[in-house]
Parts: sequence; structure tokens; C-alpha cells
Amino acid sequence: MNEENIFTKIIRREIPTEIIYEDDDFMAILDILPVNPGHILLMPKHSYKNIFDMPEDILKKVGPLLKTMALAQKEALEADGVNIGLNNEKAAGQVIFHAHFHIMPRFEGDGYKLWEGRQYKTGEMKKTAEKIRAALSK
Repeated sequence: MNEENIFTKIIRREIPTEIIYEDDDFMAILDILPVNPGHILLMPKHSYKNIFDMPEDILKKVGPLLKTMALAQKEALEADGVNIGLNNEKAAGQVIFHAHFHIMPRFEGDGYKLWEGRQYKTGEMKKTAEKIRAALSK
């Protein structure tokens, strides 16, 4: 762990929490400020800042683990659905700079809404796609 933050302290057992899952690379805990009860935080034990710092081998492991956590959460809580989120950088809402995935159980009528979209301006969609494709081809 290369950064001191609340998650590194939890991983070292310096701060008590409800651990849902743990292996050599990851720990899953209950969020102390849940969207709904059962909101899980899945984090690598190594303190990567966000997805941009996470190595490929960790990213390959996280996908199946997210699915396993989401399925268990949905079944155990009889949730109607599940949101999975990862905030990357301050502008995207990242507050703790230790990568962590939110696995949030959702229920019909729970009152939460997703972000609102907006229409592209004329020509904006094509220009945006071109920029992203150019970045991908580097």
C-alpha cells in the first residue's frame, strides 16, 4: 500500500468494519453511508488511485468478483437491481483516492435516480466519436 487513507487503515484492521469478502488482492466491506442497506465497497488491497492506476492483472480479476458480489447481494437482499460504480478523479466524484467499486442494491421505488443525460448538439456526436477513436488508435 503506497498511500495512507481510510481504506488502507481498514485493510490493516486499524478501523473496524463489516468485511463481506477478502482474498490476497481484494477486500469487500459494507459502506458506512449506504445508498441502501447492503451497499458494498470492493477495493484492491494495494492502494491504486483509481482505474487509471490499476494494473491489467488486477482489472482482470475485478470483473468476475464484481459479478459474484452483485449476484450474492441481489439474492441475499432480494434486490430488484444493482448499480455498480467507480468514481475516477475529483471531477467524477472521487473523494477517497484509493480505487473502490460501489455495488449498490436497488429497489423499486427507493427514490434514487440516475444522472440525467442531454442531447448532443449538431455534429458534436461525430466529433466526439472521432476524438475517442483517435485516442484508442494510439
